[in-house]
Amino acid sequence: MTGPLHSLKILDFSTLLPGPCATMMLADMGAEVLRIESPTRLDMLRVMPPMIGKLSASHAYLNRGKQSLALDLKKAGAQAVILRLLETHDILVEQFRPGVMDRLGLGYEALRERFPRLIYCSITGYGQTGPLAQRAGHDINYLALAGVSSYGGRPQTGPAPQGVQLADVAGGSHHAVMAILAAVIERQTSGQGQFLDISMCDAALALNHMTMAGFLAGAPVPGPETELLNGATCYDYFATADGRYLAVGALEPQFVQGLCEMLDRKDLMSRMLSLKSEDRAFCREQLTGVFQAHPLAHWVERLASLDLCIEPVLNFDEVRQHPQFAAREMFCEVPLPDGQTQTQVTSALKFSRYPFKAPVAGGALGAETRKVLQQAGYTEVELTELVATGLFGKTL
Repeated sequence: MTGPLHSLKILDFSTLLPGPCATMMLADMGAEVLRIESPTRLDMLRVMPPMIGKLSASHAYLNRGKQSLALDLKKAGAQAVILRLLETHDILVEQFRPGVMDRLGLGYEALRERFPRLIYCSITGYGQTGPLAQRAGHDINYLALAGVSSYGGRPQTGPAPQGVQLADVAGGSHHAVMAILAAVIERQTSGQGQFLDISMCDAALALNHMTMAGFLAGAPVPGPETELLNGATCYDYFATADGRYLAVGALEPQFVQGLCEMLDRKDLMSRMLSLKSEDRAFCREQLTGVFQAHPLAHWVERLASLDLCIEPVLNFDEVRQHPQFAAREMFCEVPLPDGQTQTQVTSALKFSRYPFKAPVAGGALGAETRKVLQQAGYTEVELTELVATGLFGKTL
């Protein structure tokens, strides 16, 4: 019992980011996750630099706490192996385009009668239905179609690419985890599994919480710097004298007042609370000049004792050393398969009865193939026969 989800056993067919991130979160909470990986079509995440020896740092992180079984799903006999594993695994996660698992004989409809408790989660760009169901896409495409990009950025320059994959993670990964856990709870009363259709584009659309709600209620179509949270005077980034930035989120009147008092610019207060474009422009110009007069360290010192919703924009080295994240134990040392360790971000989910324990980082392709098959009941004679078919590549 290593976490609250210790009773769940998951087969994970996903690659790259959305699915692996979802199953990492589940593994961090104690679920037993077995990755089914192709021995002939390498998961590109495995070779994404930087590398730690022969391991990709990203792969080692996103696949920590999981086992890997190498299996060529296109070969005869692969379906039988999966069916054997489903006797003891009650959740399946896959990230292929719609129809791929059906062609492999492993679609939900083909499995539901034999495994009625199976929770089957499919993560795709555009979902299982609709005119774009078979279309390729990336995070930036889903954000664009879902309208998220339309009111970000600046009027002069347009939308800006995000550093974090919002649709992939906040859309695909997080929605998959929520749906899986909801289905697990429902199964406790119904005894039945179900199919979960997770579309990253759908989920990106659902991220437009307040702005879309306002638009559907009759508000104008939003654009860059037209909303309270996309460039209002008191909700923006401001450069400092040394080329660094402050994130100013002083929205409420008490924070606006505190900001104006700190800057000795009480004359700006009424205009900073105004929604008029000319007042916004004037105040932004004034604040830009004030903040550019001093380096970031000056402002950090000034703000240290003030509660104004203003923080420095930190780089990763500064984040790693920040006392807040140290107090929250947000970094941990994770064992690597070769005995070394790698510093990784800890799970952000805190459980009082299940403190986070660093699992082993994601390892080599098919590292647990033999062990998993033996646990599934395969004899050495059967394994020898299966190896001859090339099902497992060169991992056995």
